[in-house]
Amino acid sequence: MKKLVSALVLALVVLFAGKTVSGQALNQLTPKEVKEGWQLLFDGKSMDKWRCYKLDKVQGWSMEDGAMTALGLPEGKGGDIVTKEKFQDFELSLEWKISQNSNSGIFFHVVEGDQYETVYMTGPEYQLLDDVGYPTSQPKNNSGANYDVHPPKFGQVKTLDQWNLTKIVVKGAHIEHWLNDRKVVEYEMWTPEWLELKNKSKWKDVEGYCKYKEGFIALQDHGGSTSFRNIKIRKL
Repeated sequence: MKKLVSALVLALVVLFAGKTVSGQALNQLTPKEVKEGWQLLFDGKSMDKWRCYKLDKVQGWSMEDGAMTALGLPEGKGGDIVTKEKFQDFELSLEWKISQNSNSGIFFHVVEGDQYETVYMTGPEYQLLDDVGYPTSQPKNNSGANYDVHPPKFGQVKTLDQWNLTKIVVKGAHIEHWLNDRKVVEYEMWTPEWLELKNKSKWKDVEGYCKYKEGFIALQDHGGSTSFRNIKIRKL
């Protein structure tokens, strides 16, 4: 009986190893998605649509089992990665899994320049976090948050061994954060309400933050291990 159960478990692992959380083929577009204008930003085999911020190559990331993973290497041996293409209005969808006590994020409208040392000096951040284990976790810094500005509402991150599904919608000033099929953050950039919340956050004196209406999408290497897969985008 035990052998039978073990065999069934193994069969299920093999069956779903190449599937997304919704059961579709991993790192592939359906005919419907192609018709709707989606494009893959990662095919599971190459990171040729990405490079490290302010570099022309990727370093400190690995690829395994159809996912790309930030290794969290010390002393600048890794780094945040950005798309080679810039985006303005879009819908982004991806799956992610984070290791214990780790911290990462997804950024958009990121700009490079001599005055900007990091991706977070320009791009708003969709926060990714080990909400349970991270030592300094608080609501506006939990997974799904507009980091340090808007806390997620009704957000629920999965256990560390499971993949989470994220969607970000950017259309003009309107922004939506979705986590595991729940809309957890919604806001309008550059409004009086937004400015008031920004001025109460760590971005108060960051001149480039949310300044730009077009830029790169970035994935953060924040010293911990975070994996990403099934990354796709469509322009709106």
